[in-house]
Amino acid sequence: MARVTRFAPSPTGPLHLGHAYAALVAAERGDRFLLRIEDIDTARSKPEWEAAILDDLAWLGLRWETPVMRQSDRLPAYRAALDRLTGLGLTYACTCTRGDIRAALSAPQEGATVMGPDGPVYPGTCRSKGHASGAVRLDMAAAMRRLGTVTFTDSGTSPGPHSFDGPTLCREVGDIVLARKDIGTSYHLAVVVDDAAQGITEVTRGEDLFEATAIHVVLQRLLDLPTPAYHHHRLIRDEAGKRLAKRDDARALANYRAEGLSPQDIRQMIGL
Repeated sequence: MARVTRFAPSPTGPLHLGHAYAALVAAERGDRFLLRIEDIDTARSKPEWEAAILDDLAWLGLRWETPVMRQSDRLPAYRAALDRLTGLGLTYACTCTRGDIRAALSAPQEGATVMGPDGPVYPGTCRSKGHASGAVRLDMAAAMRRLGTVTFTDSGTSPGPHSFDGPTLCREVGDIVLARKDIGTSYHLAVVVDDAAQGITEVTRGEDLFEATAIHVVLQRLLDLPTPAYHHHRLIRDEAGKRLAKRDDARALANYRAEGLSPQDIRQMIGL
């Protein structure tokens, strides 16, 4: 069976060396290489950034199948998935602000704050309040009572099968947001629905997203979607050991191109 991989950038800034590494790893590990533009953050996504991303990827020598998937075109698919989870009794509306969550977690009885993939693990304040609107969260305890355990394989920096049970995910992940009120979905829900729609058989991405993978496998199981193999790769870091981010414009591919570097120079810089 052909191995299908993808690269899924957000058009909110320029591609840097870390993006180049992620895209090249995905392309080289796949028999088919797909591209997805993750532009659900409409306030920050810009057409000019998307055009620059496509130009940089082509300059690197990458070729991908068309048409390119755009998340902004797929809101009905995310709504259908969310409705299915709600129909299973696994979601609830949450009106808590970030300040509310910080205040709840700072209460003496809460103990030490546990940090999960999305930041401080939500304490479940709204779980039994029955709000009619707000952000939509997954009731992780109810989900894991349904599933028991979830397992995925990783061929990258954390090799081997990994299993997570309900108590672990409730403690270390919590009730994650499935849909923000202003967007109608979230990264976690959208990426799971889109990987299935594109037939992705191996997800390649940075090791910083390893903890989020358990969330995605939970959603795949709940939605009866296939679970792909995972390859979490190393991160490209600066001289101080800090991973590169969108704000690292000094390492943007466009700057290296302007200085006359070649795609092969970029490969050598990132260890390929």
